[in-house]
This record gives sequence, structure tokens and C-alpha cells, in this order.
Amino acid sequence: MLLKISWKNILDKKLNSFLCVLLMTLGIAMISLLMLLGKQLQDKFAKNISGIDLVVGAKGSPLQLILSSVYQIDNPTGNVYLDDVQNIAQNPMVKEMIPLSMGDNYQGYRILGTNKKYFEHFKTQLIDGKMFKGNLEVVLGAQTAQNTGLKIGDTFASSHGLDAAGEKHGEKNYKVVGILDFNNSVVDNLILTSLNSVWSIHDHAEGEQHEAEADSTVKREITSAIIKFRSPMGMMTMPRNINQNSKLQAAVPAIEVNRLFELLGIGIEGLQFLAAVIMLISGISVFVSLYNSLKERKYEMALMLSMGASRTRLFLMLLLEGIILSLLGFIAGIVLSRTGIYFISKALSQKFHFDVSQFTLQTGEVYLLIGALFVGIFAAALPSIGIYRINISKTLASE
Repeated sequence: MLLKISWKNILDKKLNSFLCVLLMTLGIAMISLLMLLGKQLQDKFAKNISGIDLVVGAKGSPLQLILSSVYQIDNPTGNVYLDDVQNIAQNPMVKEMIPLSMGDNYQGYRILGTNKKYFEHFKTQLIDGKMFKGNLEVVLGAQTAQNTGLKIGDTFASSHGLDAAGEKHGEKNYKVVGILDFNNSVVDNLILTSLNSVWSIHDHAEGEQHEAEADSTVKREITSAIIKFRSPMGMMTMPRNINQNSKLQAAVPAIEVNRLFELLGIGIEGLQFLAAVIMLISGISVFVSLYNSLKERKYEMALMLSMGASRTRLFLMLLLEGIILSLLGFIAGIVLSRTGIYFISKALSQKFHFDVSQFTLQTGEVYLLIGALFVGIFAAALPSIGIYRINISKTLASE
């Protein structure tokens, strides 16, 4: 009965109720969106750098080196000689070196030259076909295969650079020999092949005279390399030594990613503060709405009290209005945040092939619900206390 009356009262004040719900919706949506987006980005960034101690490449921005080599979402800082990287790999403190060579794409999906250690690092599994062995054979990440429509046995010409609009290498075609299962990592959005395949494509493109040179006289280049150490001692000494005493740059993924999220965190915290202010304004609007409602319905309340309704019952009725408005705002806010995540994920997928489309309710959003209910209850309780001060006889007599 109380619920029915409270709902009727809300509908009687359509404009005020809409404003309260709208403000609550905007506050909840902003906090929920930032919470969901931030967690997914952190999870994906953490997953992709897991087990990678160091990345070495051409000198430049260390963050750019990490973003291009680990996450495949930026341009490389340049090329380096494979011999120079192999010299580092021979250090007793180095456990493993995984070379990476990039520079071409197909429909915007990057072609990455590497070796089988890259697959072992990301714990990938083939869902169809086989691993590349021969020249110009490629294995597709699951998302790449799904979005490009390429199948086992298909051939394609790559485009120069990391932009789909680049000039095509039409002289030689890659052949699809394998497709990987979904891995929830950067591998899903790559086309993987051998270093020799990448060199073969670019040797041909650079001219016949380059092809005529003997392999022994050619100093092969790669884009970067992933380094794993045998012990923490390597992490403590080698990055500085590489940066100071070689032509290479060494970047520690954990440090650069933490720095990136610190910078992002400032903006996120500012937006969360703004969202909290909006929620507070929503609470104030609930307070004003119920306060005005109580003044307008004072005679009605007095009449209900004279007919046997208890003050506590009427207090709970107004309190229920605040709870309903908060719940409506929370539900609408969650729906709005999921809509926002959908469009953000779509934009990131098109631009960077980066997916953030998890829509499950987060633990933080449970606390957000509690916070929304608290705002609604507190805002409704303040004016509702006025019910206990209503003088029945005077109020009825004055009307």
C-alpha cells in the first residue's frame, strides 16, 4: 500500500521527479563508466605486460616503445640492428629474448614478425590449421580472422605502414596457414609471421639490388625485442647500462604503464569528483522536492493522521519516495554507462583494435548503489521529519 501511494505521489510531480532521476542518472552513469572503463583498461594492460621485464628498441619515447611493441597501439620509435639486440641477449642475466619486427598491415591489422617464443609467452592455442614454417606463411589472431574474413589457405597482399591506406606490397602475398583461439590479449588482433617473411617482403620492395646481396653481408633490422631476466638483478642493472652505453633504448613496461595510469588517474579522479557533485545536487533536488511536497500536502497529511494513519507510516511513505527515485536513477545510470561502454568499445576497436566490452556488474557498483540509496534516504528523511511536527487540529482548522 505504501509503495503504491509513494509511486502515485512521484507521478503527480512528474517534472520534479524527472529532474531528480536525471541528475542521479548522470552522476551514477559517469562514476560507473569511469569505474568500468578504468578496470578493463588496467586489466588488459596488466595482462599484456605480464612476464615482460624489459623492451629494447630505438631511442625515443619509452612509453611509445612500450605502446608500440607490447600493446601494438602506437607507431614504433624506429628500427634497430638484430645483432645489437642479440649482444644483449647473450648477457648471462637474460633468460629469453623475443624479437619483434613490424611495419606492414592488412585492413589495419598489424603484421608482426616474431618467433615461436612469442606464442609461448602469451600461451596461445591454434583453433585451426598449423603454425607458420615456410616463408610468407601467417597465423591470424582470433579477432583478426573474424573481422577480416580470412580463412585457412587464403592469400593477401599487405599494405606498407600501420595505416590500412598504405601502399600495397603486391609483388608477394602472405598465405594464411593457422588461426588462433581467443586469448583475451593483444595477440587476438595481430597477424603473426616469421622474421624472414617480413624481411622478404621489404627486401623485394626496396629493390633488386638489395635482393642480390648475400645474407651474410646484410645487417638485419628488427623493430624491438622483449627481454626476460633470470633474476631481479638484471632489472636493477641492465636498463640503465643499455640506455647509457648503447645505441638502444631500454624501457621497463611496469614503470611506463604505471606512469601512464597516474596521468590518466588525475583526469579520472576529476571526473569522478564532478559525478559525485552531480549526485549531491540530485540529493538536494530530492530534498527540495519532498520539502515542497510536504508543505503542499500538509492538510492531506493531517487528514490522514486524523483518520488513524501513524506518523511513522507517513514518514516511511515519504522515505520510500526518496528510495524509489534513487533506485530509478541508479538503474538508468547503469544502463547509460553500459551504452557508453558499447560506443567507446566500438570506437577503440575501430581505431586501435582494442576491446573493452565487458558489461558485468562491478563490485564498486554495489557500493555505488549503497551510496545512491544513502543520498536518497538522507535527502528524503530531512523534510519527512516535518511530519512529526504537524499539529493536526491547527492544520485542519486553518484549511
